[in-house]
Amino acid sequence: MECQRCGNRDPDWFAYDPFHNNDYCRKCIAFGRMNADEPLKSVRYSSRRVDTSYQLKYPLTPAQQKAVAAIADYRKQGKDVLIYAACGAGKTELVMDSIQRALREGKKVGFAISRRQVVLEICDRMAQAFPQITVVAVCEGHTQVVDGDLIICTMHQLYRYPHTFDLLIMDEIDAFPYRGNTLLETIARHSCKGQRLYLTATPDEAMLDEVKQGKLAMVELFQRPHGYPLVVPRIIHTLPFFQLWYCARFLLHRKKAQIPVLVFVPTIRDAHRCHRLFQWFVRSYPFTSQSEDKEKIIADFHDKRYDCLFTTTILERGITIHGVDVAVLHCDHTVFNEASLIQIIGRVGRSAAMPTGTGLFLCQRVNRDIKRCVRAIRKMNESLIRESTVKLHETMPNM
Repeated sequence: MECQRCGNRDPDWFAYDPFHNNDYCRKCIAFGRMNADEPLKSVRYSSRRVDTSYQLKYPLTPAQQKAVAAIADYRKQGKDVLIYAACGAGKTELVMDSIQRALREGKKVGFAISRRQVVLEICDRMAQAFPQITVVAVCEGHTQVVDGDLIICTMHQLYRYPHTFDLLIMDEIDAFPYRGNTLLETIARHSCKGQRLYLTATPDEAMLDEVKQGKLAMVELFQRPHGYPLVVPRIIHTLPFFQLWYCARFLLHRKKAQIPVLVFVPTIRDAHRCHRLFQWFVRSYPFTSQSEDKEKIIADFHDKRYDCLFTTTILERGITIHGVDVAVLHCDHTVFNEASLIQIIGRVGRSAAMPTGTGLFLCQRVNRDIKRCVRAIRKMNESLIRESTVKLHETMPNM
């Protein structure tokens, strides 16, 4: 027996239905019943040629233009592309040219992301960039309309689109719940009948191996539009009590300078505990997956009604707050891995008006993930310096 939707062959994951005299897959039952060996049926969605072009608030930088040209060249060769770009380098802008070309050819385009909040944000950005087309968001609370010229959805919602997309852009492939989830990986593979573009700031070893083997093309972009290097975190390893003391001092200095701070903690309980402890001298708020009115809390933080948010990894990606600094309490906790730490420090310095900032990692021991995070950031910055040096040599006149 095999489930044609999720690829399950484990008999323990199949159940027998005596009323219909067949077996069905329990592994992907959340996406609707799928009988064993039942073919995965295609769903017919609308497609049309759209003579569209995208509009940006700011022109692409020379480095971004070079990356866009490389992506277009690989797509002409029929290759899937891994876009390895630093946090804040403009990954979304890099794929707009590919979306434009696909829509002009009458192809179906999907954009899949791990998190619901980011789906809504990307949908708004795409609607502004492509005012001539219909952009739809498909995620929890937004499933009434599931078809449009450009479909932005969570990874889970890809089950609605078997054999649908000629071009599938997959963002945050390094994030929960997609990373390491064979069920979602299989559903995503079945949803695309054409090419894929993968976006990430932290590719895993498996994807890099595919690049080495020539199965996947890769385009790198480590330069942010403002040209400043990525922020390297300051690391302090000490006992938990002193971590709180360092965090308090960090927050008081930022409050005096009117700099907003995101303080990342391992658990929801930690977020509430820190809020109760620090609310006496800073305007703080706990922000977790259980928080109500998430959009309002973020809007208030943008408006500087809070000095800091104590948050879980829910805010590690997909959010841009101008001029923010970050601190991570107990960053040696197992909930923080290399990818999440890179994403967290990537919240700093994203604004052209405030391209620098500070990141503080507080831990009892400097573990493997912390070391690899710092090493990856320094490698990106070194690549940026080397590229700038090469450009300088290229522009120097012959003596």
